[in-house]
Amino acid sequence: MDTALAGTVVLDLTHLQAGPSASQLLAWLGADVIKIEPPTGDVTRSQLRDLPGVDSLYFSMLNCNKRSVTLDLKNPAGQAAFRELLLKCDVVMENFGPGALERLGLSWQVIHQINPRVVLASIKGFGSTGPYADYKAYENVAQAMGGAMSMTGTAETPPLVSGAQIGDSGTGLHLVVGILAALQQRSRTGLGQYVECAMMDAVMNLCRVKWRDHQRLAQGPLPEYSQSTEAMTAVPRSGNDSGGALPGNVVACHPGGSNDYVYLVIQDAVWPALAELVGGAALQADPRFGSAEGRQQNRVALWAQVENFTRRHSKAEVARLLRQIGVPSGPVLSTEELASDPHVRERAMVVELSDERRGRWFNVGMPVKLSASAVPLRNPPALGQHTDEVLAELLDWPPQAIAELKAQGGLG
Repeated sequence: MDTALAGTVVLDLTHLQAGPSASQLLAWLGADVIKIEPPTGDVTRSQLRDLPGVDSLYFSMLNCNKRSVTLDLKNPAGQAAFRELLLKCDVVMENFGPGALERLGLSWQVIHQINPRVVLASIKGFGSTGPYADYKAYENVAQAMGGAMSMTGTAETPPLVSGAQIGDSGTGLHLVVGILAALQQRSRTGLGQYVECAMMDAVMNLCRVKWRDHQRLAQGPLPEYSQSTEAMTAVPRSGNDSGGALPGNVVACHPGGSNDYVYLVIQDAVWPALAELVGGAALQADPRFGSAEGRQQNRVALWAQVENFTRRHSKAEVARLLRQIGVPSGPVLSTEELASDPHVRERAMVVELSDERRGRWFNVGMPVKLSASAVPLRNPPALGQHTDEVLAELLDWPPQAIAELKAQGGLG
């Protein structure tokens, strides 16, 4: 099968979430992603296990379509084998702590000298430069220091983290863009380069619209925010405000469960039909809501009117009625609902797999659809499953050479 990244060989030294989410996307685009693991394996193989003796879903859902090779990079024989693989690859990916590659004798300068065509792609918490370069980072630390937490929640709540993994998987997405750009430039220059993506930087980029509001504050209050922003010098937590010029909010529906809500945005053009639906002629004629400015200024009363209607109907019914009159809206869907949602299934965003150890399970599918380059999802590899295969295929090593590497401790 001819795929978008067919023939591209990636040595994936990443672990946890940010790096593996990026390398899995490359694998789904057709690259040959070879996961280089220490003899003990990626730490997530054993984290949050739901079945004894089986690789965790944490690992499985981030490492499909890859091959696994075990190498001990602290062992001279293991590192020698890795350096040979460097000559055969296009991309090396890593998300070690600051200075780890240098301590292994595999700095960017060394890797570039071994193979000038290689792209080295790194994820760091805060980058390799700046006062924070040596700080450690996890998902929620990146959300905190990238500004996202200060903007999430309401005025009455402490800062909140987003359920979406914008620090880890968000950074992975950014890294993939950088890798593809570097490969494109290499096609012209013949040379690889160092690509770095910091988690803090990626979170800031995903908060770009809020930086718009930060600068607008210098000119006065922001009328679209539910709370007063008078005299504020930083963007506040905005709850469920739409974040734009139009009123948007989440409204409760029947029977009042934890996810019985619909989110809707009130465009000027749909207000007459919405007013008729939820309040009839009386609401249509209410002067408080007759203009866009009035709806913004009286938003508390506006949402009370809308919710008085939506609480009498299920979220599915509310969403159906709103769509009929052209109101941008959608029900709040839980993971349980999404897992069986027909649209999600048709879009292959839930893909069922079967593994002899785990049995039937599902993964979230590929969000980028290429019409001429679809790659079927495959199960993640067992630890070291492809070591012999890769060494023989890429390095032309005979069985005795692989056996010698094992005897020298290069595989752990």
